[in-house]
Amino acid sequence: MSDTLEQLALVLEQRRSAAPDTSYVASLHHKGLNKILEKVGEEATETILAAKETESGVEGCHQAVIAETADLWFHSLVMLSHLGISHDDVLEELARRFGVSGLDEKAARSTD
Repeated sequence: MSDTLEQLALVLEQRRSAAPDTSYVASLHHKGLNKILEKVGEEATETILAAKETESGVEGCHQAVIAETADLWFHSLVMLSHLGISHDDVLEELARRFGVSGLDEKAARSTD
């Protein structure tokens, strides 16, 4: 999986400064952060709806959850790229949380 993230990060970085008419990612960067955030929100909503349908037993929704989650992750990575934040920073944060109770971790964040 990390190979996929590394490859995607390279493509996103290349397209960050590309002409907007050359790729979808370049057009998102050109439109700016608000457009990228709009896409992240849209994909988050679509992921939630697909998950709800899957839990309700709607046939064929399992694949929809996978596809929508891929879209959400993709647009989140575009957002990180736009902000100059590496996906490695997010992975490091997740790794840091291993062995820490989720309740303890959340409590620590609220006191910062």
